[in-house]
Amino acid sequence: MSTIIVNNKQFEIFIDAERVQNRIKELAAQIELDYEGKKVCFVSVLNGALYFTSDLMLNYPKPCTLQTVKCKSYEGLSSTGKIEFQLPFNDQINNKHVILLEDIIDTGTTLNFLLEEIKLFHPTSVKICTLLLKPDALTHPLSIDYVGFEIPNAFVLGYGLDYDGLGRNYKDIYKII
Repeated sequence: MSTIIVNNKQFEIFIDAERVQNRIKELAAQIELDYEGKKVCFVSVLNGALYFTSDLMLNYPKPCTLQTVKCKSYEGLSSTGKIEFQLPFNDQINNKHVILLEDIIDTGTTLNFLLEEIKLFHPTSVKICTLLLKPDALTHPLSIDYVGFEIPNAFVLGYGLDYDGLGRNYKDIYKII
């Protein structure tokens, strides 16, 4: 499928599934090197990072733990600028090396919020890993440690990314036409 229609909007393939999987393997290998001898707690930001988290962890060969948090900031094609924290952090991240896993970072508002919240749990370290980064859309200064792909400021869906809850299930990543 080179194009799809979701909610009356047309999308075309932007990053195919094979490229996504290859890049995830590279990210997992880099994290493994960077955390040699350390235990990692991956924190997946739901719902979008679900597929990315699963594939990254399946390619990460060391013991690790997983926690999920859930935030919502999008309605339709754009961010509301408001964060709704639906599933917060827990004590599992105390004194741990935490890697926050995001599907996409655009404005950085959600991530900025999460970085403030995570401080309350005193992790040993916190790094950020995102599948997609829109550098031109960033409105918050963020240090992002692991980036799958830098992309232009276009609306994308597939591989966990959605448009009003639809489209997460596609293996490829599509952008709006």
